[in-house]
Amino acid sequence: MYAVIFKANIRQFDQTYSQMATRLRERAINEYGCLEFTACTEGDAEIAISYWPTLEHIQRWKQDALHQEAQQLAKSQWYTDYQVQIVEVLREYGAP
Repeated sequence: MYAVIFKANIRQFDQTYSQMATRLRERAINEYGCLEFTACTEGDAEIAISYWPTLEHIQRWKQDALHQEAQQLAKSQWYTDYQVQIVEVLREYGAP
């Protein structure tokens, strides 16, 4: 399993952002095999982590037209800067 960690500094969110974020989350899960998607905002910082079964799933998601449109809006309107990390999950455990 792989995780995509997205970290960004927020410039300004608008109604389009909220609608796009909802659409992208649903699309990633329902059409591209995303296993889980979690996002959190604190102050002007946002972090989102999505989990994927393979690198190929991530690559197909990266090429999605709506996702690419959102990336352009993110660069021009929503974020001042961002960073993406793709990591392999080596172990997972938890407690009830």
